[in-house]
Amino acid sequence: MRVAVYLRYSSEKQTEQSIEGQQRVCAEFCQRKGYEIVHTYIDRATSAYKDIRKRLEFQKMIKDSDKKRWDAVVVYKLDRFARNRYDSAMYKAKLKKNGVQVLSATENISDNPEGIILESVLEGMAEYFSQELSQKVTRGMNETALKGNYTGGILPLGYKVVNKKLVIDEETAPLVRKAFELYASGESVVNISKRFNQAGYRTTMGSKFSKSSFYSILKNKKYIGIYKYQDIVIEGGVPAIVDKELFDKVQNKIVCSSKAPGANKAHVDYLLSGKLFCGHCGSKIVADSGTSKTGKVHNYYACKNYKKQKACDKKPMRKNEIESAVFHATLKLLTPDTIEELADMAIEQIEKDISENTTIPQIEKEISNIDKSIENLVLMVEKGINSETLFERLTELEQLKATTYDKLEDAKNDVVILEKDHIIWWLSKFCDGDIEDMSFRKKVLDLLVNSVTVWDDPDGYKITVVYNIKSDNTHTYNSSDIPISGTPKKR
Repeated sequence: MRVAVYLRYSSEKQTEQSIEGQQRVCAEFCQRKGYEIVHTYIDRATSAYKDIRKRLEFQKMIKDSDKKRWDAVVVYKLDRFARNRYDSAMYKAKLKKNGVQVLSATENISDNPEGIILESVLEGMAEYFSQELSQKVTRGMNETALKGNYTGGILPLGYKVVNKKLVIDEETAPLVRKAFELYASGESVVNISKRFNQAGYRTTMGSKFSKSSFYSILKNKKYIGIYKYQDIVIEGGVPAIVDKELFDKVQNKIVCSSKAPGANKAHVDYLLSGKLFCGHCGSKIVADSGTSKTGKVHNYYACKNYKKQKACDKKPMRKNEIESAVFHATLKLLTPDTIEELADMAIEQIEKDISENTTIPQIEKEISNIDKSIENLVLMVEKGINSETLFERLTELEQLKATTYDKLEDAKNDVVILEKDHIIWWLSKFCDGDIEDMSFRKKVLDLLVNSVTVWDDPDGYKITVVYNIKSDNTHTYNSSDIPISGTPKKR
């Protein structure tokens, strides 16, 4: 498996040696697992909790994930990825859409059911509303975008920032024009990359040009003057570097190139990947495929021991067959009572996260202590103890209370606090999903299924599913008892 490594240290208390130590541990982990490290991203002296958008290498990693150059991100510990479950859920969801998982080099973590439920809710709601749930970024960034100001991130080649605006950098803009002209005239991005690198040109990050970096340039609408941030689009919001006729010619060539034979191999999403285990030997059951004499590709799940060492007699299973069986069995659990339980579990995790990972409880305690002090002073006044010092102190406490409430509001803006009704409303939407839609099936399985153990038997196979619910969480079925539609017979 090809992987990227992400490293971060967050404060002056940590040193460059912290990075070297993380890097060594991650490298040893990858060597043990047989993973190939294809890229390393490093952020220095930035906080994972306060503002994840300031981590430029992290943002570059998220953006690069759509290039399919690696299958996983390895971190020293999961708190190097994000200390906040909300940010973690959002960015894991972005990576997951690109087929990338997050692995910890030092933690063998199986998230608790509450955490899995909450992350599924956050990911799903973020996708449903087509925006990140994190309130702490959206307001300020949208205001910045509406003014056409630079919102941060990697600066596009050919531009520089002056008074918060993107303006043309006359030193590097000719490189952009040259790239468009060469590609439009028939030059390949590989040859353009070699030509630029041999001439000593570099990207805005100071690295050599690659095929992927040129595609990022050639598809960027900023170069024809279009400013875009999320849903905000401003025509003429950026000074154009190339004309629209040249840009459109390049886009047509890119589309034609992508339609070339073999350019886009079909991606198969194995919905139960990481959740399937062999009942015969206890090993993982992994994705597999084979090609028939007619050239047709068949997709399977196979026991890892059977596949690699022939040390298990568990037969491979057709991908669609086992996925459909588990999905239809699982779908029957989505009753109003289960949805209520899932919402309670998500709320429980939210409260735990707030307690353990935010300053909110501490600030609320400060407010409680201030209230007690004010109450004591008021009692003294009521008893007839009047003095200028007492009234000055009372005024100070009232001002301190107001300031502390502001701190509390700021702390609450750093997290998303969902109400139970919101979660129930969203989970209820699962009941209306299209059962033939693979993305819907994946959401249901990710939300509810913790693990699936399978045994061969004369009628097909026996399945034991452990669900992410507390009540009655383990069900056993026979495959013959689970029709494509209908109620499975619980054993």
